[in-house]
Amino acid sequence: MHMKTVKPKKNLGQHFLTDLGIAHRIADTVDACPGLPILEIGPGMGVLTQFLAQKPRELKAVEIDRESVVYLNEHFPKLRDNILGDDFLRMDLTKVFGGRPFVLTGNYPYDISSQIFFKMLDYRELIPCCTGMIQREVAQRLASPPGNKAYGILSVMIQAWYNVEYLFTVDENVFNPPPKVKSAVIRMSRNERTDLGCDEALFRRIVKTVFNQRRKMLRVSLRQLFTAATQPPQDFFQQEMMTLRPEQLSVDDFISLTNSVKKIWAKGCPSQGE
Repeated sequence: MHMKTVKPKKNLGQHFLTDLGIAHRIADTVDACPGLPILEIGPGMGVLTQFLAQKPRELKAVEIDRESVVYLNEHFPKLRDNILGDDFLRMDLTKVFGGRPFVLTGNYPYDISSQIFFKMLDYRELIPCCTGMIQREVAQRLASPPGNKAYGILSVMIQAWYNVEYLFTVDENVFNPPPKVKSAVIRMSRNERTDLGCDEALFRRIVKTVFNQRRKMLRVSLRQLFTAATQPPQDFFQQEMMTLRPEQLSVDDFISLTNSVKKIWAKGCPSQGE
């Protein structure tokens, strides 16, 4: 009997993994976070799903491509009610497993992988662990320590809440169609931090502001955060940190920077309040 297959759709950024050995290795990355149910993003034709389904845990898969949903329902009858035809970026993740924490995994659609991880951050108390495959460049960014060209907005935002491990690199020729870039498998596990210790919205704004001018020293890029009413004291820009470029700052540096900016704002402009 001829098996019907799903054609990879360019507009969904689909690259189907064809190497079963690699699929098996990716599936096994969730073993480091035992006992929790698993949510797989973008199962496509189920190459990863088949190995995840062998694990003694609850499994759901979210797939935006209707053709894939039909295929998965035919080939994984046991998962019938657990294939969610939905857009992960729009889902309320508290409803997926009735509010219980879960592991996120998948061979992620490369063009939205950063958005997927920013969404994970919004639900970080529900997602103690996230594993899967993304393009190598994004994996390097996620895992990069400070002082590195790959270190940027994504690195700081994710590493504030997760420890990131770069597990292994995957060659482009194990996909149909082959992507133009190499891929990599990562694992992110929630760190010990329960509270950022600063104003989170301001932290995000500062990180974005300085990395948008990543070649400039902080004393230059930070000026745009202040108005005539909230000018910082003279010694603020004379601190040693101000001669650094953003990629030299750790998460903790960004947290203390956020707190000093907040203090200056509060002094100069009571309406902003604490």
